[in-house]
Amino acid sequence: MNAFLLKTGRLLLPFCVLAGLVLACDMTTVQTESSTAQGENTSHFATEAGMYKPDISTYLPPTRLPGQPALTPTPDSPHPLPTIRTETVEYYVQSGDTLKDIGRRFGTSWEQIAAANQIENPDLISIDQRLVIPPPILKPMATGFKVIPDSELVNGPVSAFYDHHAFIQNQNGHLYDYQEEVEGFQLTGVEVVDRISRIYSINPRLLLALLEYQSGWVTHKSPPADTFEDPLQMKTSWRKGLYQQLSWAADTLNLGYYLWKINGFSAWALKDGNIVPANPQINAGTAAVQYLASQLYGYEDWLKFVSPEGFHTTYTELFGYPFDYTVHDLLPANLTQPPLQLPFELGVVWSFTGGPHGGYGDGSAWAALDFAPPGEVLGCVQSDDWVTAMADGIVTFSNSGIVILDLDKDSYEQTGWILFYLHIETRDRVAQGKTVKAGERLGHPSCEGGVSTGTHIHIARRYNGEWISADGALPFVLDGWVSKGSGSVYNGVLEKDGKVVEAWDERKDENQIQR
Repeated sequence: MNAFLLKTGRLLLPFCVLAGLVLACDMTTVQTESSTAQGENTSHFATEAGMYKPDISTYLPPTRLPGQPALTPTPDSPHPLPTIRTETVEYYVQSGDTLKDIGRRFGTSWEQIAAANQIENPDLISIDQRLVIPPPILKPMATGFKVIPDSELVNGPVSAFYDHHAFIQNQNGHLYDYQEEVEGFQLTGVEVVDRISRIYSINPRLLLALLEYQSGWVTHKSPPADTFEDPLQMKTSWRKGLYQQLSWAADTLNLGYYLWKINGFSAWALKDGNIVPANPQINAGTAAVQYLASQLYGYEDWLKFVSPEGFHTTYTELFGYPFDYTVHDLLPANLTQPPLQLPFELGVVWSFTGGPHGGYGDGSAWAALDFAPPGEVLGCVQSDDWVTAMADGIVTFSNSGIVILDLDKDSYEQTGWILFYLHIETRDRVAQGKTVKAGERLGHPSCEGGVSTGTHIHIARRYNGEWISADGALPFVLDGWVSKGSGSVYNGVLEKDGKVVEAWDERKDENQIQR
């Protein structure tokens, strides 16, 4: 990530940088339990007999009849962008640095840095070496063409009525036949798309269109052999296979989307080192696509990807014109959080261990808070304390350390408010499909679901598929405790009636809290 692209340092840090043993976690790898063993309904997105079906017409524009012109994307007011660096700065090489990494970090090509410092071999730099970092040489401003609406980025209301399982089967491409072992369990291609879409809250249509553009996996039975390990053509040794590559794509799309919303980008630093100033007229969904492409391509291929003839065409050929799916008021102006309780039982003292941080992965909005159960032993230890429902709802997912609670009780995670719990132990975990009341037990805190260095729970909110920041316009409010961030990942406080509880990655008097 390029430091000059960010207005603030909010999302520069890795998702789990704290060294404490209570809360540190990494969600890029998820333990996956057997769908069959857990009774998971892999056709969740298809409408089932007797299931309440929300009126999707309240979200969508009027149906476009054959022969009618396509809807024009709604104009967006010019988006405020951070100022691009124009001055020369100094940098001292750190362990693990490469010239290309330094160039990306400062939004300058490595060739510029090599020339400014008379470096003949870019592979030969040394720790503590002083480098002069010149300002970037910019390409022309990026296109203002809008690729997708915001509502096609998130796993939102329209996705609730789209059966991507049937679509994948009907296409009968390589994806339909694909299987992969993930954390000891065999998943089909359909299950991989379903899982990534659900936990990152990214529209499955977007993932499928990206997979088709990059490798032809959706519609071709025999795609190019060089795509078998790298279906998104993101060739790194630690991201092999569909699950890892789609996880990366979903997290990267989220990063582009939510950073754009907080004015976090001024330009795109492309894979070849070229710097393209962002167009202030685009929407967040388009910004996410342009950012993702910047991580995959050099200048000429990037231009093609973000053009009307690029990824947009692939999307339209698969699913139709994306702006026909535009959802009105994805986040209504008058939206308020429903009353929520702290996620543990009355009278039990827990530790507030994590202020605002990513809802899932590095890229999503800082939607999450962390709490650790009582006890003197640190690390991943079994706890008999209980995590409880913060509100009434239906459990729509209970698997892989994750519990998702649907508050509007329509059994669709893509509509209305949902609560996302992570690190819920398999033992005694609430069953999928159960209706619960606020305060009822959901399971025990643990390290399950991703990599964690200490037993705790991670909670986050979504509305219509969009992650809701814990310290934004709708702060997390739990039993009257209001979440406030400090601008630094995991740091923050809960405030109520003049009392303050501060987040610490250990057990201290300052972070003790109870209902």
